[in-house]
Amino acid sequence: MTGSLHLESYREALVFLATAGVVVPLFHRIKVSPVLGFLFAGVVLGPFGLGRLAGDHEWARNFTITNVEGVSNLAEFGLVFLLFMIGLELSWERLARMRRLVFGLGLAQVVVCASVLAAVGYYYFHVELGPAILMGLALAMSSTAVVLPVLAEARRLNKTSGRVAFSVLLFQDLAVAPALFLVSALAEAKNGGFTGEQAAWAFGRAFLAMGALIFIGRLLLRPLFRMVAAVQLTELFMAACLLVVIGEAALSAAAGFSMGLGAFIAGLLLAETEFRREVEVTIEPFKGLLLGLFFVSVGAGLDMGAVAADPVPIFIYAAGLIAVKGAIIFILARLFGVEWRPSAEASLLLAPGGEFAFALLTSAMAVGVLPGHYGADAMIVVTISIFAIPLLGRIGAALVPPATEAEDEQLYADLAPATEIAEDRVVIVGYGRIGSLVGEMLKRHDIPFVAIENVVSLVTAGREDGVEIYWGNATRREFLMRCG
Repeated sequence: MTGSLHLESYREALVFLATAGVVVPLFHRIKVSPVLGFLFAGVVLGPFGLGRLAGDHEWARNFTITNVEGVSNLAEFGLVFLLFMIGLELSWERLARMRRLVFGLGLAQVVVCASVLAAVGYYYFHVELGPAILMGLALAMSSTAVVLPVLAEARRLNKTSGRVAFSVLLFQDLAVAPALFLVSALAEAKNGGFTGEQAAWAFGRAFLAMGALIFIGRLLLRPLFRMVAAVQLTELFMAACLLVVIGEAALSAAAGFSMGLGAFIAGLLLAETEFRREVEVTIEPFKGLLLGLFFVSVGAGLDMGAVAADPVPIFIYAAGLIAVKGAIIFILARLFGVEWRPSAEASLLLAPGGEFAFALLTSAMAVGVLPGHYGADAMIVVTISIFAIPLLGRIGAALVPPATEAEDEQLYADLAPATEIAEDRVVIVGYGRIGSLVGEMLKRHDIPFVAIENVVSLVTAGREDGVEIYWGNATRREFLMRCG
């Protein structure tokens, strides 16, 4: 039996994997964020970099990413997996404690930034009111996919500035659905066929669908993973994890929300189960690769020809976007009682544009609501600003000396995540007959402990008895590291 291998079908995947193999170790070695490496690699390997030579030189075609749209569709799952992992690190209780920052500061940031930027578009660039509001909303968004990895890499995600930034980003994710709805409303209004009743029904239907998503997730996720874990097949458990992440993301998108929001909710639901740590270890490699692909796709979408044709205004607009948003976010954070140093760091990270701007602007141009040249210029400005996030993150971190940071942490201790599950506690690996006896002895002497077991029936029985026990494979180093 013979077959032919069509390398063209795998070329872009091979280019990306080779890029990841070079970028990550190289940029770690020179102590620069790999995010920047992936962004610059996208610029070089994209259709506006080496891709310009692909038509005349066959060798260049073998090292370029030409199908940016196809890559971007897959790369979007990088953000989906990132938000799922963030959900796993949270809980409904902690999210409730963060409500003032999420629904207070987050709402204020979106409304004020969108209003100011829309006013700039309307009065300075003479954009019509509807498209100006839409552009203001798009530019008010920040980059979840870049900001959170930059914070995580610097170990600042659980610092005060990281919590503030995450709260705002979470509300922005919630705001994507109404923003996309606004695109449809403006398109319908342009054609003269949109009523208030239709608007109310569309919003109500979307939020009912989200409530159903949460209810069904609470009802089905734990039984599903218990059934899968009982089979003791790593491949099946991995398939179940991918099904939950992608399935919840797809259902969320069908309800009119972003895919990332659905994945985030799935993570929150699984964070309360005994499978949390094993799920984290299983999903982490997918998240890392897909996020790298996302950054490459952002870089590949930057039209260097358009930038080179008129560079001064573009860089001025990008700097202006960062300055205006940064100033607004800093003032709002101070009004919400955040100390000035974490306010400054969070505002620097959130000031550049974000990936949701691409979705909003593309949708608006597709339905004819936003003139194409305005949308194209705005996307170039957003892309340029995203490149500045790793540098702005370093500047922001330098503003907070360790002594001051410790004081700020005490002020916002109620927002801190739970400590690692094994911190200051005995770890019992295996909770069968002997393990349970050890647990009983520790209980009698008031010594806290946490148990790890890979037999799901024992884990279920332990949970029913009030034991803090997690299902997973304790022979894996990554799993033990996740357990503290």
